[in-house]
Amino acid sequence: MIQLFEGELDPYKIVNKISLYIGKKIVAENTLLFFDEIQAAPKVLTSLKYFNEQAPEFHIIAAGSLLGVSIGKQSGFPVGKVNFLTLYPLSYIEYLMATDETLLAEELLKKDEPEAYPDIIHTKLLEHLKMYFFLGGMPEVVKNYIQHKDIALARIIQNEILEAYRRDFSKYADSSLALKTAEIWNTIPYTLAKENKKFKYSDLAKNARAVNYQASIEWLTGAGLIYRAMHISTPKLPLSGYVETEKFKIYMLDTGLLGAMLKLDSAIIIEPNALFSEYNSAFTENYIATQLIANQAQELYYWTSKYDAEVDFIVEKSNQIYPVEVKSGMSKNKKSLQSYIEKYSPVLAFRLSPRNYIKQENFVNVPLYGVNKIL
Repeated sequence: MIQLFEGELDPYKIVNKISLYIGKKIVAENTLLFFDEIQAAPKVLTSLKYFNEQAPEFHIIAAGSLLGVSIGKQSGFPVGKVNFLTLYPLSYIEYLMATDETLLAEELLKKDEPEAYPDIIHTKLLEHLKMYFFLGGMPEVVKNYIQHKDIALARIIQNEILEAYRRDFSKYADSSLALKTAEIWNTIPYTLAKENKKFKYSDLAKNARAVNYQASIEWLTGAGLIYRAMHISTPKLPLSGYVETEKFKIYMLDTGLLGAMLKLDSAIIIEPNALFSEYNSAFTENYIATQLIANQAQELYYWTSKYDAEVDFIVEKSNQIYPVEVKSGMSKNKKSLQSYIEKYSPVLAFRLSPRNYIKQENFVNVPLYGVNKIL
């Protein structure tokens, strides 16, 4: 199909050639043109500018993998002519919808003041959440599991996706960058599994330096494969103005892929709450990061005191700043959160845990499945 875009990028000539190829007349008012895998065809990407300027009556969607790192490399990108939409793995609520639990999904989407659910409903939501932790939200994995109910097959597909990503490192980056990118990618699960999840270059190699790996981290971020939570020195608006760029945590785009890289045994799904705390709660914290991003959090931030307190996420909403602590177990301990509250007196402070909804003055415990409620 790339041949149809050779030569002059006249949109009407392009449409005519596509019509001849498919043997069907393309009528602007009732046809949607969908250019898939557009990152493989720079001239198709460039043609969007001419469609916008010379033939705006045509409706066009372009889709592609790793567009954040592949566009603009070989040809001009039509700046200002294209609206960007980012597709993420299915969120937990979208997963519920996909598995025919629409009523549960709609309940979680309600904007009213949350209150504790009956234990039987709370438990049901947590059971679905455990399965989501293991499967993740990659559409092919979820679709296949819905069709076959085969957890082993789901893991095979996850490993295939991981292999495809590794191949993309070499496909879209030069050899030196690709090698360092793979090093970082392979290290992420084991960094998350540690008690202190702050990313350290020394975990890559004894004498590793930021200057040698920064480009690879930017590549993975641009590709949408990782999310960075930046450390802030002080929780003031705008949060981005208080970022300490040398301190950050890295999360993977999907808990299912994280589990595949850590070779998590599927038997853990039947344990009451073991999955939430496995690998030093790596899955729980990573899950919260992915849900915040899917719910339109533009950036991720966290805060630590000079001593021993750490608040996992700092969220900005309606010009207010809220601390969010993540607990993988049933512990009521909120030492770090209390330290933050005493120092900065937030309007509300949140703890996300497997417990049901609890509100006490300015403290709110939100069950893990209700993370969208804090945004």
